[in-house]
This record gives sequence, C-alpha cells and structure tokens, in this order.
Amino acid sequence: MSVALFFSSFLTVPYFPCICLSFCGAEFIRANQTSKRLTTNLNMTIKVGINGFGRIGRMVFQALCDDGLLGNEIDVVAVVDMNTDARYFAYQMKYDSVHGKFKHSVSTTKSKPSVAKDDTLVVNGHRILCVKAQRNPADLPWGKLGVEYVIESTGLFTVKSAAEGHLRGGARKVVISAPASGGAKTFVMGVNHNDYNPREHHVVSNASCTTNCLAPLVHVLVKEGFGISTGLMTTVHSYTATQKTVDGVSVKDWRGGRAAALNIIPSTTGAAKAVGMVIPSTQGKLTGMAFRVPTADVSVVDLTFIATRDTSIKEIDAALKRASKTYMKNILGYTDEELVSADFISDSRSSIYDSKATLQNNLPNERRFFKIVSWYDNEWGYSHRVVDLVRHMAARDRAAKL
Repeated sequence: MSVALFFSSFLTVPYFPCICLSFCGAEFIRANQTSKRLTTNLNMTIKVGINGFGRIGRMVFQALCDDGLLGNEIDVVAVVDMNTDARYFAYQMKYDSVHGKFKHSVSTTKSKPSVAKDDTLVVNGHRILCVKAQRNPADLPWGKLGVEYVIESTGLFTVKSAAEGHLRGGARKVVISAPASGGAKTFVMGVNHNDYNPREHHVVSNASCTTNCLAPLVHVLVKEGFGISTGLMTTVHSYTATQKTVDGVSVKDWRGGRAAALNIIPSTTGAAKAVGMVIPSTQGKLTGMAFRVPTADVSVVDLTFIATRDTSIKEIDAALKRASKTYMKNILGYTDEELVSADFISDSRSSIYDSKATLQNNLPNERRFFKIVSWYDNEWGYSHRVVDLVRHMAARDRAAKL
C-alpha cells in the first residue's frame, strides 16, 4: 500500500482528529494493518485470483462478467496459467465453440514497459494481470496482489494440503472447482452452503458438476419427506478436456483412452457417493457410474431410487416443481417440454428436472420405486455455482469480521 493510499484511507473515515506522521517499527505495521481493514470496509469488492485459466477458469470469469459482477462486487486481480500471453487469453475468451462469442469488451496491454508481451487483460475497462503458474501455490504472489479468494481450477491441487499453499502465498480462502480430498469441506449451493463456518473452513470444494446436479434433487426428496432408502445414479456426460480426440495412451483407464467424439465410454464417478458428504442422511445409500458421450457440453443425471414411504410420480413431480419456484429457485429448474441436450447449453442452473422423463415402476402395488431425470450444463451451471460460493463465503467472512 502506498503512503498516499494509506493516508487517504484515514481521511475518508470521519472523527480522526489528528494523524501522526511519525511511525516506526511495530507502530507503523499496526497502523498499516488498521488502514487495510478500513480500506476493505470502504471498498467491498471481493479480490479474487483464478489459478488455472482453462475451461472452468474461463467459464467462471465469463459468468462474473455476464452477471455484472466484475468491477462491482468482484475484482478479478489476476489469472494464473503456464502461458502469460494476454493476447491468447483474450482470443480464447472472445471465441468459444460451445457458448459463442464473448459479450464484453476485451483488449490487452502491458503491466509495465519492460515486459516483452502484453501480460494484462482489460475486460470492460478492468485490468487483470496474467501470472506465470508455479509448481507450489505458495510461490504465487497473492499477498502482494491483495488477493483474498483463490479459485483453484487447475485440477492439480485438489488435496487440501496442496491447496493450502495458496494460503501461504497470501490468500485468505481457497475454493477448489473439483471434488477434493484430505479433509476439505464440500459445499453444494442450495443444499448445505449454510454449513460454511468462516473460522473453520479455509480450503473448500465446490464438488463436481454432477454432484451439483444430483444433490439438489436428493435434497428436495429428503426435505419433502419422500426419503431415499437406496439408489443408483447414472450420468450421461459430455466429453471433457481430459479425454482423447483420437485413440491414445491411457494406462490407468483403458476405455478412457478411446476417441471421445466417436464412442460412448463407460466411466467411473464419485458424484453419487459425494452426495452423502453434503446430505449426511444419505451416506452410503447412493452410488453410480458415468457414460461419456460424443457431445461437447450438457449432461444428464438418471437417478433410480427406492423411497422410504409410499408415494407417486404425481406427488414427486409436484414437490420438485414447487421447490424450483421457491427455496431452490435458480438452483433447481423444472421443464415439462420436449427438450434435448442442446436446449440447455448456457443454462446457469445446477439441475433442470425433466418431468416428462420421470418414471414409476409398473409392478402391481409398487409405490416406492422411481426414476427421475435432470439435465445440467456441466460447464456453465457449475461455473455459476463457483461464483455463488465465493460470494457466499465473502458475505459470511465479512459478517464474522474476518
């Protein structure tokens, strides 16, 4: 913080009768820390850094822009990747094969005259520094840049202890945009986000896109008293960047090495089991698998389950529809139209329940065996939940005066 900014932060706060211009040692440090707190209170933008500007990192950034948050509620200070050529980042943002052209102004510039290439994005007039990736997140300059919240979207630092490197680099909190291990708390917006404890949860996971689709369905079933005795989930999932365009080497997953655009590929997923982390009453009751299919975006969850009480498709359908309009609005959607996957591209909701695809077992007197189906844009919907979680954490942190 510059001396000019230091004094301006005092001058904007009333009832400071005098300012001592003589500081030394610890007194200056304490005063500087006070100044930072005052500045934070006056400027309520959330300072964010994105580690990994790949598919999800860019989608999160675009979600911030489309929702009008960039420069208003959230200030993206820096994006981190192996490449720091801002012109290439700008190109990737401008043109997207799935979601279309970027709707906002984007240009590039140099952070200082001495750098060889443009290393700063300028989006809607806001400057975002492009920072070189580091093997150890602790070596990233979050503290120097004033970053409070890091969105960890490289896919490399999903173990809590590894992601904690961002804290040592100066960040206050880390949101992992993937399932995490090693004790990181998992949150699904609309389901268990209110369990967030500002003083305990410093590295958290936003779960997977599939868990974000499935958990809202299960949450409504449990909340509305239908319950789940046991269940099997299948996600029919679009291919992702981890797959191969042509047959290639995949020693750990032989089928996963086959050409993504030419095959339906059975795969594993921990999404169903992860629901037990966010809805403890379902722990051990759900499991599932995935089929990776030749579509670039939008996936669909098929949940087959046995309820804990007698009910009907009509009753379940009504409960999900009601929830989509009330306590799960903007998280859970509802459709009774004849829609297909392309109709859900760029849908920002986590899960869109398909009323027409829901089934009840037709055995005589069977009133507990059901199948429900829900769509999700595995890129766009998930990225919006990452943004929502950061905003939720920041609000809670500030309420706790952290």
